[in-house]
This record gives sequence, C-alpha cells and structure tokens, in this order.
Amino acid sequence: MESLDVDETVAQLLASEGFATIEDVAYVPLNELAAVEGFDEETAQELQQRALEFIEARNKELDDRRRALGVEDAVLEVEGITPALAAALGEHEVKTLEDLAGCATDDLLGYYEQNKDKERVRVPGALEGFDLTSEDANSIIMKARVKIGWIEELPEESSEETAEEGAEAGAPEGEA
Repeated sequence: MESLDVDETVAQLLASEGFATIEDVAYVPLNELAAVEGFDEETAQELQQRALEFIEARNKELDDRRRALGVEDAVLEVEGITPALAAALGEHEVKTLEDLAGCATDDLLGYYEQNKDKERVRVPGALEGFDLTSEDANSIIMKARVKIGWIEELPEESSEETAEEGAEAGAPEGEA
C-alpha cells in the first residue's frame, strides 16, 4: 500500500478490510471503500484516485518497457495479456503474435527437466510468477492462435450443454 502514500494505520485498516492490492482499492465500488471505519466519501475518493493514478503510471512504464523490448502492439490485443505480461514475454523473446501463438503451456509457466547428472532442474517460463494456471496459459495461447488465423474460434457453449452431450454420447442406446 506504499503506492497510495498513506500512513501505516490507514494501510492496516485497508488490509484488515480485505483490500490486499492496489487494484482492490482502485476498482471497488466507492461506497464499499467509504464504508471502512474512519473513512468518509471524500477520503475514499482520494484513495481511489491515488490507486488509479498509480496503476496508470505503472502501466505506462510497463508499456514503455514492452515497446523497448520490441513486443508488438498486437500481443496486447490478446485477451488476458496485460502490460506486465507483455513486458515479461518480451524479456523471454516472445515479441510477436506468431511467437505467442507458437508457445506451449510450459513455455509460459515453466517446467522441470533432468540435467546430464540426472538432477531435476526447473526451467522458468516466460510468465512464471504471475500466478497463472495451466488453463489461463492455454487460453492465452489459443486466443493468440485464433487471432493470427491458425485456428478458428469455437462457438461458445455452456458447460451444461457440453455435459449433456457427453452424457448422451456415453449412454447406451435408448437411455439418453
């Protein structure tokens, strides 16, 4: 909460009320922030404004770094890619939409392999440390592949429809 430029008491108050990140403060409805004991609407607005300004400045800095690394603007157009992720991709030589589409999940999240001494060694991924799941990484890769035209986007189906279809396909005839 240093980025909000508040004293320790205010920072502890925010943390005790569940505001763990700068994003929590920036994007919560103002009335929830104003409901914190000792805050009024004016204080809440000031904190939220500081949080938004901090995020904007950080994103500009990350975007400048992304550009300096040579990461194409098109990479940012992939749903799920933030300025921080784009900069991290650039640091790992993933600079184009084609580079991203050609990645495997392990390229993004990291993996283990055995070295010549048969020791298990961690190979870091480009987006390691961003708390992404395999599903998140796969989604980013697939969206890049759709965007570049390597594959077609599948129509969205509800998980309920998919479950019903799967049950029907596996049921003996006459039982579906």
